[in-house]
Amino acid sequence: MEFSKIEYEIRNGVAIVRFNDPSVMNAIGNEMLGELSQVVASIARSDSGARCLLLTGVGRGFCSGANLADTSTTKKVDGSLRGGYHPVLLALRDMNMPIVTAVNGAAAGVGMSFAMMGDIVCASRDAFFLQAFAKIGLVPDGGATFLLPRLIGWGRAVELSMLAERLPATKGFEWGLVNRLYDDTDELMTGAMELATRLAKGPASLAMIRRLYWATWHSAYEQQLDMEARLQSEAGKTQDNAEGVRAFLQKREPDFKGH
Repeated sequence: MEFSKIEYEIRNGVAIVRFNDPSVMNAIGNEMLGELSQVVASIARSDSGARCLLLTGVGRGFCSGANLADTSTTKKVDGSLRGGYHPVLLALRDMNMPIVTAVNGAAAGVGMSFAMMGDIVCASRDAFFLQAFAKIGLVPDGGATFLLPRLIGWGRAVELSMLAERLPATKGFEWGLVNRLYDDTDELMTGAMELATRLAKGPASLAMIRRLYWATWHSAYEQQLDMEARLQSEAGKTQDNAEGVRAFLQKREPDFKGH
């Protein structure tokens, strides 16, 4: 597939997706959103060869939010969200593989929402997060009001959203928004790729772990116990489980195939 606003490749089982419009700090316009939707759908295919998704940005920014100069995505905000962003975000939530985000600069507005979709969020020390919506008289979107209070707490989430102040990656690391912090962008990309490659070599149960943790946000304790039992039964029937047990007994590293 050929794209102009998204870079996409698969390397060692890792689908590497980069927002690619550095002239506007990778702000998302209609074209980029459409390309991102196509790429995510392609990666989700069982024959894609991908076992982990790494999402990052080209240049100095991860994603600076919606491209306000692109009137095709800003004239009808509600329609753009429901018809454009929501399907992509839901597709990311439902991905059958781990997601790593590598925040290499500004992650603002809906760009911060995409950053938070990572199961593991990596960032360089000079990166920052910004709930920029209040600056232009809008409300947070892209699932920010769902994810943010669960990641950093109610009070911090409300403060960031109402004051629209930058959250440095170092503070985000202290608050639990960032899992891995790196000194600079080069170290970030090396570290994030190593992490994504490690996850890509993991067992099929990693996708089930994702499902379980997403379910905790709307399940009662009894429901979660039941879902654990169901998915444990499913995981126990995989070739990866059999390989993991063999490797444990033989005192060697397992060679998981993702099925």
